[in-house]
Amino acid sequence: RVFGRNAAAVSEALRGAVAHLPVDINPRQPRRNSFEVSLVKEDGSTVELWSGIGKGPPRKLKFPQPEAVVEALKSSLA
Repeated sequence: RVFGRNAAAVSEALRGAVAHLPVDINPRQPRRNSFEVSLVKEDGSTVELWSGIGKGPPRKLKFPQPEAVVEALKSSLA
């Protein structure tokens, strides 16, 4: 449940930051106990915006602040 709540918060922040941004949550089977956010560009390349792999304990370090992901997105699009 905590993964779903954090995914919803991050996707809402991303949609609010960039109009008409399609956001998919877990388009493939996710890695167990991991939380990652990636940008798939129009050319098919992937840019990792945030990864919680290797972070924690405590568990809360595995999840980003939505604002941090939005900033990473904006810098990747610039």
